[in-house]
Parts: sequence; structure tokens; C-alpha cells
Amino acid sequence: MRLDILLQALPDARLISKRGDREADIHHLAADSRQVKPGSLFVAIRGQHSDGHAFLRDAVERGAAAVVVEEAAARPGLEAPIPIIEVKDSRMALARLAERFSGSPSSRLGMIGVTGTNGKTTVTCLIQSILQAAGHRAGLFGTLVYDLAGERLPSTHTTPEAHILQPLLARLVEKGADYAVMEVSSHALALNRVEGCEFDVAVFTNLTQDHLDFHRTMENYFESKRGLFSGLIQSPRKSRPKRAVINRDDPWGRRLIETMEAPVWTYGLEDRADLTADGVRSRLEGLAFTAVTPIGSFAVRSALVGRHNVYNLLAAIGVAIHLEIPQDRIRQGIASLSGVPGRFERLDSGRGFSVIVDYAHTEDALDRLLQAVSELTSGRVITVFGCGGDRDPGKRAPMGRAAARFSDVVVITSDNPRSEDPVRIMDEVVVGVREGSAQTKRPVEWMAVPDRREAIERALGLAHPGDTVVVAGKGHEEYQIIGDQTIPFNDRQVAGDWIQRHGSG
Repeated sequence: MRLDILLQALPDARLISKRGDREADIHHLAADSRQVKPGSLFVAIRGQHSDGHAFLRDAVERGAAAVVVEEAAARPGLEAPIPIIEVKDSRMALARLAERFSGSPSSRLGMIGVTGTNGKTTVTCLIQSILQAAGHRAGLFGTLVYDLAGERLPSTHTTPEAHILQPLLARLVEKGADYAVMEVSSHALALNRVEGCEFDVAVFTNLTQDHLDFHRTMENYFESKRGLFSGLIQSPRKSRPKRAVINRDDPWGRRLIETMEAPVWTYGLEDRADLTADGVRSRLEGLAFTAVTPIGSFAVRSALVGRHNVYNLLAAIGVAIHLEIPQDRIRQGIASLSGVPGRFERLDSGRGFSVIVDYAHTEDALDRLLQAVSELTSGRVITVFGCGGDRDPGKRAPMGRAAARFSDVVVITSDNPRSEDPVRIMDEVVVGVREGSAQTKRPVEWMAVPDRREAIERALGLAHPGDTVVVAGKGHEEYQIIGDQTIPFNDRQVAGDWIQRHGSG
């Protein structure tokens, strides 16, 4: 695409250097100078750890045809004989450029966005499964994978950067897909990654403490999430009706409802909602209930486990009903999803006790997970978990309290300590475990084992028939970050290896 045509996406941009070819063909957008090649438009972005403006010379030397900057102050590389474009917000500019460069693909897709602290992955997987059962071709973008209607790519972020996301959406269109289902993280909303995506349906699952290392306050965190819903505005480009599907039982969800201009369906179990569940039956084999919806009631059976997954199912059902998917296809899509990797994923111990691997990495998620496990366990609940380093330290003690509330034994270990001392992180968690144990007024055995492999094996070695061992925090992840090293590590594999070595006992 010609540079001058591409820049029509930035009506407020200022051309501060008229040198070079303003009609140059742009073949590629880059926000990392190492990805620049001849014909690239390089957009300099200020990140948390580095500033793209410091790499302008590198981008020019690699063949950038033009650069976009936030400020025109003298910097190495700005003297190059190429067009230099100044904008107020280079992240916003990158998103708008990417949308135009890719041909505005979201205008040709049914766009479904799911946001919230917990539940995004499960809800998006459910929605995709229902859409497929109804005969649609649906892409999926989230923590687990980028699924381009059958072409599966590794996920690098929950929500990709705009210049990566928009071409992927364009490929979905080329493949004949009619829907894109997307986990939309608070980071993505705050950093304008989904600017230029026109969503038709938006889901709010819940909001609990997480990511305060980035957002600083819960108010900021909420405002980022709310951005997905403020974009539910009918436009001349798309005739699809808009809808918000919001968890009414969540206090932040109730607050969000009050601000909505788009039509809303609410879901919940504790308050009057448009979608709710009657007669919930939860077993280790799955859930069964009657979904009560705006178009009538029908029976639901799912392999998913726990009360928290009733909420996830109601959210997905709400989206499906808005899309006018028949009840039998909704039930079929739900039934065909046997599970979500790293979400209440069960392993057969062969020794009479259960093993569950789950991604729960917030107080609320751990609390809900362990409550569900405790209700289904005849023996003891043995929980292994840790907290990440260089992330919100305010959730460490609360997660310790959550673990103690529903566990008989807590094994505190490392998660991804990154640059922090893992022992110090564990000490902060221990404070919460002790507090939680005191609040439950029953003894909770606990131990701190810094090595995660050893911690998992220790917990499995403690288990007896009837017990459940829960390994929480990493779920589907296949790595551990220690210092500046990313090493292979898989909770499921570690537990599976132990089970294989020890046989049926």
C-alpha cells in the first residue's frame, strides 16, 4: 500500500520531514526495529522496558521506508532522508495503520470479545465450540492459541499487538471464516491493541484483583475493561446488532451495566438476571442444569466442573442466543467441549486420589477452584501453588488465604519468580496462609518448597485414596521464568511423570 494512502488512517498526523518518497510502497508494519526490512513502516512505541524511539537509527539502517514517532526531538535516525510522521499516540497510530493496511477485516467478521479477570479462556472456547456446532467457521484468539479456523499458531499474548492481530484477522477472512472470538485483556485495551476492531458482542465475566503492577488501581483496571463496551456502537460498515453480556453477580459488572448504551443481557446465579441456572448438579464428571434464558429454558450438560463454570456456560449461552443459534446446536457445542487445557484438567493417578491442574493465579480464581474441589473430595485437599515475580505483590497474601480456606495441606512453591527472590515471594504468601488457617479455625498443614518440581512431587507423595491434589497457577503453560531464563516446565508433565514412576501403588 502506498504510504500517502496508508497515512489517511492518521488524519491528525504531522509530516515533519518531507524528504524521501511519500508515495513509497509499504510492504510491512513494524514496532520492533529488529523486524524491520526494506519497505517497512516503523512505528516507534514507548514500552514498559524500552522505547522504540531509541532504535530509530537501527530501523533506518535496516531499510525502513518511513517512521512514525511521538515526538520530533532530535534523535539518532531522524536525520535520515525518509518521511518522518509525528503523532500524539504511536500505539493508537499503529493500531489504525494496521487496520487500514489489513483492509479493515473486522468489518467482515462477527467480532465477539470476552474480557474479565477470570473465565475468558473457557468462555471463548465454549463460544467457538457452539459456533462450530452451528456450522460457522470461527477463529479464536486467546491465552492458549491463535486458531485461524483450523490453522493453529502459538499464542504470544492473550491479545496480540495490533500489527500482528489485524493481519491474522485478514487471514481469517481469506479462509472464509465468519466469526472471530477473542479474549480481550486489560493490557490490550489500555495499550490500544484492539483499536480498529469493531466488536459486535462483548462479554464481561468478573473483575478481581490482578495486574495492579500495571494498572495501579482497581479503578484504572475497571476503566480499561470498560473500553471494550464503550465501543459497542452501531456503524454504517456493519449491520450486525450489538449486545453486551454481563455478569450481574459481580459488583463491577453491576456498575458496568449502569453505564451501558448498547443492549444488555445479564447472567448470574445470585441476583435477578436475564440468564440463570436452575437445579445445578456438579460432579467430577461435569455439570448439569437447566438454563433459564430470554427465549425459554433448556437442559444443559457439560464436562466442565464447578460453580464458576456455570457462570462461564451462561455467558457463552447468552452470546449464542443473541446470535440466534438454535438450542440444539448450543447444547451440542457445549457437550462437544470435553475440557480446556490447563483448566480443571484431571489426571488419573491410578492410586485412588485425584490430580487437577489449573491455571488459577488470582485470589478469586483459586478460591472458586478450591471450593469446587472441596465439595467433590471425600478426603483431603492438597494444594500446590506459587505467585509470580515482578507482578502485583498485593495478591500474594490473599492467595495464601484463599488456599488455606479450602485446603488441608498447602505446598507453597515458585511460579515464575522472574527477577525476584522466590523465597521472599513465598514468605509473603505464607503470611496469608497463616491468616487463612486462623480464620478457618482448623489446622492447615503447610510447607514451603522453592523448587516447583519437588513441590509437586512432595504433594503427590502425601496423597491417599480419596484425596485431591491441586496444582495451580500455570495450567497450560510449558515454561518457567527464573531470572532472565525461560526454561521448559509443564505441571501436567511433572505430575504425569511422577504417576508413571509410581504406578498404581
